[in-house]
Amino acid sequence: MPVELVSAEEAMALMMHNDGLSCIIDARSEDEFALDHLPMALNWPSLTNEERIKVGTLYKQVGAFEANKLGASLVAANIAQHIENNVMDLPKTWRPLIYCWRGGKRSGSLALVLGQIGFKVNVIEGGYKAFRAAVVQDTSQLALSLQFKVITGPTGSGKTRLLHALAAEGAQVLDLEALAVHRSSVLGRVPGQAQPSQKQFDMRVWNTLRRFDPAQVVFVEAESKKVGNVSVPETLMETMRASQCIDLILPLEERVELLMEDYAFFAQDPEQFCNRLTTLIEARGKVVIEQWQLLVRSGHIRQVVQELLSQHYDPTYARSVERNFRCWPDALKVELKDHHAASLQALAKQLIAQTNQIPARASA
Repeated sequence: MPVELVSAEEAMALMMHNDGLSCIIDARSEDEFALDHLPMALNWPSLTNEERIKVGTLYKQVGAFEANKLGASLVAANIAQHIENNVMDLPKTWRPLIYCWRGGKRSGSLALVLGQIGFKVNVIEGGYKAFRAAVVQDTSQLALSLQFKVITGPTGSGKTRLLHALAAEGAQVLDLEALAVHRSSVLGRVPGQAQPSQKQFDMRVWNTLRRFDPAQVVFVEAESKKVGNVSVPETLMETMRASQCIDLILPLEERVELLMEDYAFFAQDPEQFCNRLTTLIEARGKVVIEQWQLLVRSGHIRQVVQELLSQHYDPTYARSVERNFRCWPDALKVELKDHHAASLQALAKQLIAQTNQIPARASA
């Protein structure tokens, strides 16, 4: 059969092993695609945002028959356009995996036409909705199957930079802040970059976890349950909190320098920094925040950073890590004399050498 239905789990297997699969096509509208989509999916809307509204309005005001006629006309025109723009030069061996919201008319119509052309087409049964449910379940199973080493350390100690150094040396790294597009603090929003939706974040986490080798350690930074506006999947969070820790220690002066580098945009836009500081009024009080804002506006940003660390972030972090990461009291303590790339690279090599000596966890 040119068109074959596959379950969400079978689709995952096709994606993992790349078993003849050429591409993934999302037949939903632009807004649905923007909210979340399968990794590497292309958006070929069977109905655009405006067309969905038009058909839906006609369905409510007139009835299903008239709405179906309009929908069929619009879908046929859109599919013809997709074929003309994207399919004409493709070989017969091209094999797409297609889905829509529930595996219904939008993906079915596109798959039918492509199948009639002669392509072998797979359609996800149950569509995105079924795949999303499978992702949630598989993420939990993956999290439980992996061996994590959690990097702890106060704000500015270089945890994220160490993750990057570990990745550069070939280690398995789960960078939740990169996936969330947020630096995981009240001041951690990255200017000019929007965070993904919760569903898209979950998809990114799953897509990262599924590529790891369970026999090898995965390094991850200690995080709160929320990274900005998105939440870390519950089972993953629980597994991280039960994992062995590596506590990173860096002198206060070096931490200030590191943060001045990582948050250089605050020095370039002091008013933005002052606006962000207002989010700490409840925790630190209006008088303290106004004093910090005055210092920022007068060019004493370094002093504010140091006071933020000593008066706010360090006490808060110490209480949080002790409360939430049960293996933290027995953490491996590692000290850096500075935050330079060479020091981080040397530490990364040292940690990899140590973890390579750990025997792989036996299968249950």
